[in-house]
Amino acid sequence: MAKRRRERRETDGSSSEQEEVRANASDSQVHKEAQHSAGGSARMSFLILVSVFTCSAAVMYLVYRNFPELSDDEMEKIKIPKDMDDAKALGTVLSKYKDTYYTQVLVAYFATYIFLQTFAIPGSIFLSILSGYLYPFPLALFLVCLCSGLGASFCYMLSYLVGRPMVYKYLTEKAQKWSQQVDKHRDHLINYIIFLRITPFLPNWFINITSPVINVPLGVFFIGTFLGVAPPSFVAINAGTTLYKLTTAGEAVSWNSLAVLGVLAVLSILPVCFQKKLQQKLE
Repeated sequence: MAKRRRERRETDGSSSEQEEVRANASDSQVHKEAQHSAGGSARMSFLILVSVFTCSAAVMYLVYRNFPELSDDEMEKIKIPKDMDDAKALGTVLSKYKDTYYTQVLVAYFATYIFLQTFAIPGSIFLSILSGYLYPFPLALFLVCLCSGLGASFCYMLSYLVGRPMVYKYLTEKAQKWSQQVDKHRDHLINYIIFLRITPFLPNWFINITSPVINVPLGVFFIGTFLGVAPPSFVAINAGTTLYKLTTAGEAVSWNSLAVLGVLAVLSILPVCFQKKLQQKLE
């Protein structure tokens, strides 16, 4: 009897060891499959991003191909402005053709602005200033707000489709901190987005990329962006009316402009503060 018990124990022990080995092997296989899946997902995301960028660049090429014939000197000035001198040169060319080819110039401006916003490419600030030079103030303001809202929304959707791996890998800590702030302001999220767009606390590209990951609704995101970019755009467009007097982008922003932005930022966050105090009193 004792011998049989020993044999059973040895058999049970060997069985448990085999099961443990199988479990470890299974876990290892699952981990490898997860890594392979993550790698495949990252590669697929990259391919989708490249495809979307290529298609967008092709659309931009078609837009500029539809532009009126320009001289060689003018062609050199048709480029995305990197500084105020580029903006001046571009404004000179566009203003020359704006009246005769109004639709082509407007479509080119619209497409370029959205392209820059969608792929978080610097230069949209100079296009905002340029709009004040080319168009009446109400149209320029509406155009900039609409382009900013649509471009940021396209960036949002692009991040939703292919940007999650990048956010999880490179922006995890910052995204988690912002997610906590968003949860605190979930009941008045539009005001919070407006406040962030007016103030420089978070870069616009960071807001665009991480918003879909932390579950900011697209409708709220668009409305908050459309309204939030209006005050800074007001300053840039106003500077565009005196474009030829500017030499640097810094001159487009005066102390009065900064004061106005500060007041508007405070006004955008006041409803949040009052709502919190009211809730505390009711509780």
